[in-house]
Amino acid sequence: MSEPEEKLSQQRDSTKKKKKKTDKRSGKKKKKKPRERREEEEEEQQVEEEEEKEHSECVVLRGIFRLGKKSHDVLLTRTRLSWTPITPETPTGEPCVTQPGVLLLQDVYAVKVKRRRAAGQESGGAVLGVALFCCKRTGRKLEVDTLHLNNASAEHTQTWYNTLKELLTGFSRPRYLKVFINPSSHKKESVHIYREHVAPLFKMADVRTDITVTERKGHSLSVMKECKLDEYDGVVCVGGDGSVAELCHSLVLRAQLDADSPEKPVKPVLPLGIIPAGSTDVVSCSVHGVRDPVTAALHIVLGHQQQVDMCSFSSLGQLVCFGFSAMFGFGGRSLARAEKKRWMPSSRRREYALLKTLARLKPEDCQLSFLPAKKSTGSLSEHRDKDQDLDQDPEETWTTNQGLYLNISIMSIPCLSPHAPRGLAPNTSLANGSAMLIAVGNTSRSEFVKHLKRYNSSSGQFSFSFVETHDVSAVRVRPRSLVGWSEEESEEEGDSKTTPIIQSEGTAFPWNIDGELVEIANEVLIRVHPRLITLYGDEVDEADTTVTCSCI
Repeated sequence: MSEPEEKLSQQRDSTKKKKKKTDKRSGKKKKKKPRERREEEEEEQQVEEEEEKEHSECVVLRGIFRLGKKSHDVLLTRTRLSWTPITPETPTGEPCVTQPGVLLLQDVYAVKVKRRRAAGQESGGAVLGVALFCCKRTGRKLEVDTLHLNNASAEHTQTWYNTLKELLTGFSRPRYLKVFINPSSHKKESVHIYREHVAPLFKMADVRTDITVTERKGHSLSVMKECKLDEYDGVVCVGGDGSVAELCHSLVLRAQLDADSPEKPVKPVLPLGIIPAGSTDVVSCSVHGVRDPVTAALHIVLGHQQQVDMCSFSSLGQLVCFGFSAMFGFGGRSLARAEKKRWMPSSRRREYALLKTLARLKPEDCQLSFLPAKKSTGSLSEHRDKDQDLDQDPEETWTTNQGLYLNISIMSIPCLSPHAPRGLAPNTSLANGSAMLIAVGNTSRSEFVKHLKRYNSSSGQFSFSFVETHDVSAVRVRPRSLVGWSEEESEEEGDSKTTPIIQSEGTAFPWNIDGELVEIANEVLIRVHPRLITLYGDEVDEADTTVTCSCI
């Protein structure tokens, strides 16, 4: 065992001894009141945090490396690497003041020994130093960066390499991932995106993968039901919003099966990583802030995790699916028209559907009921208890409205995208335990277009008298129209080979659930389940880029 490794083990042993002494002291104390116990626990926690902070800032290694063309004094602690250029004194005898460079180890995903090798040489070679592969932030975007510590001493380099590797193993990061790739997403570029941008990062970070290329809708669900999830540290989806929603649905269903809980949603153990390869990628934008596969892959290899709320969609007591967002009315009908024109390029198909639906704009006669969200700043366990008691709460006070609505949206995440940089639901967040209900009442076509166009700007889309918003924990939509989507469209456009993901018998109404067409004939109940799933990413409040829609 080398000297730095002995230091690390001695530091661990001393920390364990301190904890044992603390436990012995606490065991000898007499029983006290709950309030006093809480105060003592808080004090002990503060002491432990201070000790851990001091422990993390202790210098583990110190050495001289060349960064660029200058020699630097490099210090390594358990949490960071810092370096200061070694400069001679000035002629006046005053030392030259320089700011040290700093790299947090939490941003480092790989460390390698640099060697000089001849062409065709696969192993061995003269040691040149250590290379640290890390990420740097540019706005919301994460970019790959490398720090080169040059030193020709093989022993010195190996000591630093071993110590850095051991420190990096202290971070909670995935080692083995189950990857699903949808080759049909958007421009059918998902396989290329994974091979060119994601696979090299996984290989560099020593992350093993088990890849499944999906062949049909529901393929990931069938695989998830059968595979042994305890072998993996996480699941990755390469595709659009539809693929993400299907995999999230599969993860929750599998968690319910494992827990033998068919009625209540169960939080999956494994986190889900999303590599954007779709046309809008609102879920990816909501947890990454950008539509960038490298940013998404870096969040995964660095182990950045974010708890996210989900919704369950059911009709007549039967579960339809789990998801993040849904639109009824204009949003559902425009998606249904777009699905009938799959042969068009995605941008033209979207514009055609919007224009066609605006031209035939009509309100939906329905009964809209919602359960206002209870404001809570509680912990995760309180959110979970609230979620579990949601169905049995005898004091639920629903608010019911009857009328004509052009569009009804229910969104448990902000739904950021390049088209709506602040999101379709900017007043909600990823894990606040509620969803945003946006009900757009009947109005003129010109006023409705003004409402739509304001999603491209920073604000103002809800400052209309015909638009109402509510923070809700549950929503029920009961259509009252006698003419459904299938009857209306059969007269307008004839038969179509495209079928929705779920089809109901009789009069059916189109729903846009996470970008997937779902036709449901009866009322739909949507319930919010706080922090039901874990995604790789961060909480963001605005997407980086904007794209304007020329059709409106």
